[in-house]
Amino acid sequence: MKKVLGVLSLIWKIYVGIMFTVMAIFFFPFIYPLLFSDNNKKRAFRVFVIWSWTFRIVCFYHIRIMRKAELPKGPYIILANHLSYLDIFIMYSILPQNEFLFLGKGELLRYPIIKAYFKRLNIPVHRSDRLKAARSLNQAMEEVKKGWSIVIFPEGRIPNINPKMIPFKSGAFQLAKKLNLPIVPLTFTNNHLLFSDPTFILGPARPGLSKVYMHDYISAEEVADMTQKELMDHCYQLLNGPLLTEHPELNKN
Repeated sequence: MKKVLGVLSLIWKIYVGIMFTVMAIFFFPFIYPLLFSDNNKKRAFRVFVIWSWTFRIVCFYHIRIMRKAELPKGPYIILANHLSYLDIFIMYSILPQNEFLFLGKGELLRYPIIKAYFKRLNIPVHRSDRLKAARSLNQAMEEVKKGWSIVIFPEGRIPNINPKMIPFKSGAFQLAKKLNLPIVPLTFTNNHLLFSDPTFILGPARPGLSKVYMHDYISAEEVADMTQKELMDHCYQLLNGPLLTEHPELNKN
């Protein structure tokens, strides 16, 4: 039975991959010309929001915000745990209110379709090169000054085939403190079951309901009052709470 479910999951991953590719090609002429100027980049963001909704419809992914919270005035840091590539695809339809960029791993540039979009609209981070990583943080600071919020997955990668979080990297908290930005924390609790890492060939994948918890934002004043370590520990506990509630087995690890 487990192998049958694995094969069905693989078929679903192939379907999602085909839909993503088709939509990337379809939206390309609407988005790519907008990525060459700062003014038009924000128009491109609005097209990405439409893309996100379209992707959810054709792939039968619904979102339930289990806990809602007020958003601060932008720009801000959007901080989320990372369970699946699905986290990225649906983020635009969760928080369309203020334009944001992803500060994400540079390895994504290996994929031609993703590179065409990611390099110009978002900020790749090459973690193996400290100088390039520092430049990425500086670029993020410049984009914030232009009004962009920044999405960061502080784990730095999709950690496991289970939802247990791994230790956070410091970049998000350096950025928040240096620019005195509020933080909007989000927790995804089941996206790993809806679309697991494609390298896990027979890993779970299916249509369904994505659960998201939106925590109370951490104000710029609170960010300033905490040390970087205190801020990091506080955010870790905040994001981890819903995971421990929905996946009690994680308490045993």
